[in-house]
Formats: sequence, structure tokens, C-alpha cells
Amino acid sequence: MCPDHLDWTEKYRPQSLGDVVGNDAAVKALRQWAMTFGSGKRAVILHGSPGVGKTSAALALAGDMGWEYIEMNASDQRNKAIVQQIAGSAAKAGTFEGVAGRRLIVLDEADNLSGNQDRGGESAILNVIKTTDQPIILIANDLYALSKPLRDAALTIPFRAILSTSVARTLRRICAEEHIKCDPDALMKIAERTSDLRSAINDLQAAAQGKGEVTLADVATGERDVPETIFRVMDLIFRGKDMMEALKATYDLDMNPEDLIGWVDENLPREYKDDDLERGFEAASRADVYLGRVRRRMDYGMWRYAGFMQVCGVNRARRRRSGGYTKYSPPTYWKKLGWTKAARATRDSVAAKIGKACHASKKEARSSYMPMIQFLFEREDLAIRLSAELKLEEDEIAFLLGAKKASKKVGEIYKKSRELIVEEIEEDIDAFARFGKYGGPPAEGEPRKALIRAAGEEEEKPPAKKPEKLEAKPKRARRKARDGGEAAEPEPTAPEETPALQQLPEPPVETAITPEPDKKKQRTLFEF
Repeated sequence: MCPDHLDWTEKYRPQSLGDVVGNDAAVKALRQWAMTFGSGKRAVILHGSPGVGKTSAALALAGDMGWEYIEMNASDQRNKAIVQQIAGSAAKAGTFEGVAGRRLIVLDEADNLSGNQDRGGESAILNVIKTTDQPIILIANDLYALSKPLRDAALTIPFRAILSTSVARTLRRICAEEHIKCDPDALMKIAERTSDLRSAINDLQAAAQGKGEVTLADVATGERDVPETIFRVMDLIFRGKDMMEALKATYDLDMNPEDLIGWVDENLPREYKDDDLERGFEAASRADVYLGRVRRRMDYGMWRYAGFMQVCGVNRARRRRSGGYTKYSPPTYWKKLGWTKAARATRDSVAAKIGKACHASKKEARSSYMPMIQFLFEREDLAIRLSAELKLEEDEIAFLLGAKKASKKVGEIYKKSRELIVEEIEEDIDAFARFGKYGGPPAEGEPRKALIRAAGEEEEKPPAKKPEKLEAKPKRARRKARDGGEAAEPEPTAPEETPALQQLPEPPVETAITPEPDKKKQRTLFEF
């Protein structure tokens, strides 16, 4: 790419921490961490909205400190093996300047470690942080998308949105460098519609492309759709003075009212107190009523009323204003659903087995039968019998007992239930064998004699008959009789062939296989 068409965000990227626009407190904390590296945490997390200077500050720090740096971003594969190979070796190896030099590892978009391609990457990063003697900077838009162990292992430095006046000042400096005549109102218009400096620079470059002047008309037609974040929406709902502004912000939020009500419910007690809290929950409850009608009737037109109540109703419920910073958190029940996912799957599995045995639905088995089964499980003998009957696994037995899967009691019940299942199978096999031996109905396609042979009795085979030999008459005698000579003796004819089944004797009487009463006690079918 020729220099005339170079991306301005790269061309005017800060080369020193002193050139970073805004976030003076964050820049100061980052410089302090670098100057005292070795005495504190080895990694730092720079978090904040896109385009506020996080990556620029990290690279500018490397320039100020004279450090080499290695950067990994979202376009790179960042699974466990890759992180260990690149970041791990870079963190342990020296530099060309010897042991006195440092190599900075910059992991951009660390909160986007997800999917199969980045599997195990976060755990590998945590391991590198614990074992490295080199500085590491993690860059994230959402701090809480990172795991808690990773957040605890690093220093966190927030980057705030840049003031519009600071953005406009930077745009004016770029116009001067590019020898572009600019309208101050046009630059302020670009700066006001986004607090993202990178986006503002891109908008300026697009407006000035191929021209030597930027006017208000050039930027008025290029309005940018800025995606809202849940944290800004929460701030507008709880602290905003214009309820319609808060409502419009939810339209740009990638979240439906079903999820938004969870955020409102979770953070309402953090912001409101006393009467304000009561009125806020009253509005939120009305929104929940509308959402319930959506679920029952599939009438998604009710979302409009639910959104109005949970945003405008909650916003108007506040009478007293308070300052200070409030940390908004996602709904705790989302975490609980994650923690109880395995338990709920086990519960449903047990309910399905109970329902199959009792000819009931899974829902009915869970509500009506399962409490009774849990009560019966208090007796170990019944627990063994029921586990065998339902063919329960160890985790299912542990669920019904309310115990841990690895407990001794669960193991014993599972082992004895399996032994009971084996015993019942063996008894069934033995019973079927005896049933066939003592006169039971033969299996499909099995002849009656097979049952006799199964009983151990030998059939009486009749002696085989040898067919009589026929004497062959000479040809001359047969010709003479044909010509009218002596009467030819009638040729003996071969006896008619008798089917093999007709030659066999009658089958032995069935009672012949029954043991004699005086030798052995006669058994009855009830004994089987």
C-alpha cells in the first residue's frame, strides 16, 4: 500500500505514552507498573471500550521502555499449544540486549478466547503469567469475560471513553498534518457521534478521501450506528435523566427484553434504596407480567410494553440522585444455571427412568413419583432393589440419596444393585431352560424331538432295512419274448419307494421321559 493511502489510524498511532489521547490516569498507572516491574504483578489487563487507546498505549510503552514486543491478536490461533510455543518461549527467552533487556508480550482481544481454535488458551496464558519473568499485557473490551483466576493474577487498568473535545483536537492535528482544510463544526460532529477515537479517524479519512477540504455536509450523511453496551444502558436506565434516551439505547443493544429484565433485577438493589427500590421493583414486576404473557401466548407484541416498563418505569421510579461508581453485574442465576446443569441433567435422567417404569410422563414422574422414591431410598435394602429395577447409574443414585457420587454408600448400593441384576438374569435363564426341558412349549420352528434330546433321553432308532436286489434278465430272453416266442416272465419291478417319514416308527411316548416317582420326587411347574 502506498503512503498516500496508508491507514491513518496506523500512520498516527502514538509512538510514546505522552502521545496517547485522554486516559491520563490509566497511562500513569501503566508507566508506574513498567517502571517497577518485578516488584508487583507480572501482567496487566487494559480493559475498556474499543478505540480508546488500549493497544496504542501498550505498544507506546514498549517504545518508551526500549522493550521488544510480540503481539498476538484475534486473527491468530491462540490455543494452548500455540500460546505455550509463542508466548511461553518468548517469556522465558532473553533478548539481543542480554538479560537486562525485556520482551513485552501483548495479547490483544484476550476476552475473545473462545471456540475450538482457542481451546485451552486461557489456562495456558495463566500458566505463562505464573512462570514468566517478562512483562505481559492483556487487552480486553469486557473485563468480566475473563476468568476470575486470570483477573486475580494481573493488575487491572481501566480505559475510559475519550472526551469529544479531545477527539476533535486530535482530528484537527491530523488535518494539519495532511494539509486538509477542515470545518471545526464538521470535526466536532465526527467527535460527538462516537467516543471511539479510531472510528473518528476512519470517518475523517473517509470524508477527506480525494478532497482537500472537509465540510459539515460531508460528514452529515455519514452517520455511524454505534453499538450500545449493556453497561452504558444500565447507566442510562438507573441514572439517566431522559427515559426516552434510555429506551432508544435498548433498541441498539443486542439483547431481548427477556435477558434485559435479568440485568435490571440484579442491579436494581445496587442503585436504588428504600422507596425508590420499592417503586423500581413494582415497575420491573409489571414488565415481567408482560413477558409471561409473551411466553404463554407467543404474543411478541407484548415485548413493547415489557421494554417500556423495565426501562422507563424503572427510570422514573428514582426520586433521589446519588453519586459514586456502581459496578454492574450479570444475573447471578445465569451462573447458578451453569453450576446446576449437570444436576438438572441427572434429575431428568432419573425422572425418565421412573416414568418408563411407572408408565408416566417425565414431568409427572419428577413431581409425583420422585419424592416418594427419595423417601424409600432412606432404607438401604429398598435403595438396592429400586436401583436394580430402574437400572440406575452411580450419579443417579447419588442424586436420589442427596450424597456425593464418590461416597462409600453410593458405591455399595451401586455394586449390590449390579449383583442383584446379574442374579436375576441368571435365574431367568435357568428357569427358561427348565421350562423347555420338562414339557414346555418348543421354541418357534423347533421340532418336538429336540425337546426330547434336550431332556437327555436317547431315541430308539429302528434297524435299517436293506432293499432287495433285483436280478437282471439277459437281453436275448427279453428280445425273444417280444418277438412272440416263449412267454416272457414278468420282470420284477422295484418296490415303491416309501417316504422316510413313513418308514420311521412312531415317536416314543412323551411320558417315557418323565422321571419315575419311586426314584425321584416328581416336580411340578410351580416349583420353577
